[in-house]
Order: sequence, then structure tokens, then C-alpha cells
Amino acid sequence: MNRRTLLLGTSAVLGAGLVLPTRHALAQAAAVTGAGASFPRPVYERWGQAAREPLGITLNYQSIGSGGGINQITNRTVDFGATDAPLTEAQLRERSLLQFPTLMGSVVFIVNLPGVADNALKLTPEVVVDMFLGRITRWNDSRIAELNRELRIPNLPVSPAYRADASGTTFVLTSYLSRVSDAWKNGPGASQSVQWPVGQGARGNEGVSNTVRNTPGAIGYTENAYATVNRLVTTQLRNKAGNFVKPEIPNFAAAAEQANWNVPGFAADLIDLGGATTWPIVSPTFILLPTNPPADKVEGSRNAMRLFDWAFRNGGDAARRLEYIPLPGAVHEQIRAAWSQVKSPAGQSLWPIG
Repeated sequence: MNRRTLLLGTSAVLGAGLVLPTRHALAQAAAVTGAGASFPRPVYERWGQAAREPLGITLNYQSIGSGGGINQITNRTVDFGATDAPLTEAQLRERSLLQFPTLMGSVVFIVNLPGVADNALKLTPEVVVDMFLGRITRWNDSRIAELNRELRIPNLPVSPAYRADASGTTFVLTSYLSRVSDAWKNGPGASQSVQWPVGQGARGNEGVSNTVRNTPGAIGYTENAYATVNRLVTTQLRNKAGNFVKPEIPNFAAAAEQANWNVPGFAADLIDLGGATTWPIVSPTFILLPTNPPADKVEGSRNAMRLFDWAFRNGGDAARRLEYIPLPGAVHEQIRAAWSQVKSPAGQSLWPIG
């Protein structure tokens, strides 16, 4: 599937066999509030729109970054939080939270280089690291030219764009950079928020996408769906096997197939895996639910589980159209079993719903 053939807006929902709600259904809908990662926002919005009529649930999701989502669910100000940076077993226990994945997505590099076509530019991990460290400052650098002899790359300054907010997308990207570079590992490191040596910050995947689109010579990183929807130019990247691969669904799936979900908090590691066609920056995205919701959040927790249960059963096509990777069915069953840990103040499990 060509990434530029993505159906935008309502047509994407209808094309996936999903039905938009009637006004009557919206009036009767119960509200579920969530906040956090911008990485999965496009698909959560699709799922929320499509699930309104069959479930009678309206989703209010605020894309504020993973750090904000973790803080809000920790403070119990929303029904669920969303994060791309998984919490550790100790962090989950301390906050009385249950963590589960919803799907997998990929982080890609986006560039604004006049005259350079989509997925034509080749980058290596070393070149990417040195651009974000400020060691490569112009696009006509000999190392970039050597990789791209067939391209006419404009002589522009390299202008890195990065997330200014606490971000799971940043965590995924910097985890990759730390995996492939000791200089990055021992410098900025891997976190939701790091001290970037050079560049310009922007809030959310949306902000980075807009910064790159409006800045000739820019390079940034974003979830693949944002690059697709905004028609941004992405790049090839040399993977662990030494092959240049394009950011395309079969290459994302090659990483997803290697996932090991039998780890605490379902925190599978898909960064820089082997395989001839594997895209090296793939990650699950996660939902956080309180295991002990207060009385005024019990229905919100129950409806959040109903919403994601519906999405697991019915939302796979919509996710694929946005170039996310659905979880295997067996993982869905593991997640449903884990939901029994969410209990009312009286100690009764909220799942399964009787």
C-alpha cells in the first residue's frame, strides 16, 4: 500500500467499514476521558468516532504527550492515561496502575529538502546521531553526499526539530539513538525529555511535523501516521542488518513479528531488531488504568475497557489504514485477562462486565 493513498478524515473511517454515530447516539453517549501520547492520537480518534453508536460512549482524548498522560492518570483526573514510554513494574505498583498496549507504531525521520523526493534520501544511524548532536551542520556534508550520490541535495543548514514536551515519541527515538551510539547514550541519553544539543523544539507530533514542513533544511522525527497525513517527506534508514529500508508497513511488521509480550507491563522491546527488512524504530503504545479507581471514576474505567475491547475486535482495519500495526489476537486475550485487576472501591473486579 502506498503511504500517500491514505484516506483522510471521515472517508478513512467509512472505508474501514466503520460507522459514524447519529445525533441521537451522541446525545445518549457516556463520556470517557483520556490524555497523553500524541503518537496514537490519529487512531484513537478514529476508534472513538466509530465506537460511539455501537457502545454509546463518547471519547474525549487530549493529545498532551506521554508525560502529561502519566501525570493525569497518577492524579486520577482522567479515566485513562496514554504513554509510549512504558512504566516499570515498580512505577506501576507505586501508582496502582495497570498498563497494557493497544497497537504498535513506528517513528520515522522527516525532512524538508527541496527537490528530494519521498523516501529517496538514505541515512545511517551514525549520520542521524551526528546531525542531532550538531556535528553535521550542512546537508552537503561529505558523509551524506557519499550515501546519496544519485541525489541533488541542496546546500542548506541542518535544522533539527524535536519535541519540547515530555514525549513518548522522544523516548522511543532517543532509545534508538542510545542503542546505536555510545556518544548519544553517554550524552543526552534516552528519556521522554532530553537536553537537545541543537535544534528547535515544538509541542507534540503535530508541532514537529509543522516545524519541519515550514523549515527548509529541517530534519525531525514523528510517528509515521503524522508523516503520512501531513504528506511529509520521509527517509530510508540503514537497519541492524546493514540494509537501507523504507518506512513501510511490511518493514514495520517485520519488527512487530519479533515482539515478546511475556514481560512485566507488556513492555515489549522492538528497538533496533535484526532482520533483513526490519524498520529499526518500532514501539508499542500503552494505556494506563488505575487498579483502584475512585468511586466517581469506576464507570469511566469500565467504559474505557469496553472501548478498547471494541477496538481490539473491530478497529484493526482503521489502524492499518493509518499505518499502525494491530496486536496479535493472543495478546488481546492476555490484556482482557489483566483487566480483572481493575477493582471498584468495594473490591469487585470491573471486568468482565456481567
